[in-house]
Amino acid sequence: MRDRGPRDGAWTNARNSSIWPASPLPATGASDIDDAASRRGPGFLTHSTRISAKAAPVDAGTVLPDASDSPAAPIRQFVLSGPAADYDPRVTAIRGDLADIALAGRFFAPHYVAPQIHRVLGDGAMLRNAGASDAEAVSQLLPGEAFALLDSAGDWAWGYGGHDGYCGYLPLDALTGDAPAPTHVVHARRALVFAEPSIKTPMLAAYPMGARVTVLGTSECGKFWQLAEGWMSVRHAIALEGLGCDPVDRALQLVGAPYLWGGRGGEALDCSGLVQLVLALAGHNAPRDSDQQMAALGRALADDEPFERGDLVFFPGHVGIMMDAEMLIHANAHWMQVVAEPLADVIARFPETTPQPVLARKRIG
Repeated sequence: MRDRGPRDGAWTNARNSSIWPASPLPATGASDIDDAASRRGPGFLTHSTRISAKAAPVDAGTVLPDASDSPAAPIRQFVLSGPAADYDPRVTAIRGDLADIALAGRFFAPHYVAPQIHRVLGDGAMLRNAGASDAEAVSQLLPGEAFALLDSAGDWAWGYGGHDGYCGYLPLDALTGDAPAPTHVVHARRALVFAEPSIKTPMLAAYPMGARVTVLGTSECGKFWQLAEGWMSVRHAIALEGLGCDPVDRALQLVGAPYLWGGRGGEALDCSGLVQLVLALAGHNAPRDSDQQMAALGRALADDEPFERGDLVFFPGHVGIMMDAEMLIHANAHWMQVVAEPLADVIARFPETTPQPVLARKRIG
């Protein structure tokens, strides 16, 4: 389940915090259980200043005059007072020691940091709730996707995914700061990269559904995209502009893919990762977790409204997409893979004590 709620509000005294004006880089089944990330872990500060000891009784979010004696290093100061707003720690980039500069004036932190946009290399990387390889995976970033880096310590980077704002830790060696902006996205379950524009040449790499790639040109035969790393079939990647894939078709391609907690790529997925992925290929930005998706996506169906292809069904801690009026496609820990099965069978597996197996039925516009 991916439905931990917002953090409770807390009263804060009047406090003020300073911001270093750092410049960000250009943007280049039903048995799922809770996996919201905790916001803890060490950090190494690179673009912020120490907290000021002074405080003034001004309105929350007020920008104070520059308090620095050095004109070469101007500092903007914010003062917050009163009750802190509730927030969802999964998608609010704040820790005990620092926060995203976009949160300045709304949430208190000793330091605020301007994110640096990196991109994910290789096979992608699992996003974890702490900077350790054995920490729980909370999501996954796919090759070519953006990561807003806020902090680094040792071998780990802390920040959030550029596509959904989900916070966590990635290995530093999975990131690059100078990759070109992607132009296309893989919409096949797996796309192979060949040494030459021919299927008879050596395979150099393989990318999962959802990976972003940069197309440099087209082969003379018109059957391959040219990438920096080789050649990919034009049938396997489509331009990021004007996405409009059928999400059910893409979900059906993934039937048989293993269930992976936190996964959201073509090789292995969890329930909400599957829904997020196929909706993205259809041109719909979806949040990461099932509770977020239930709150944000589509319109609720009337009780007497029949299912249609592509409708979403939400359960306690779970979500799937309807193939038609009766069959549900979902990644689940019961079968440990993506399956298409009768919705009635999924509902029947819930314990009799479950008060409401189906929480919502939604239709994307």
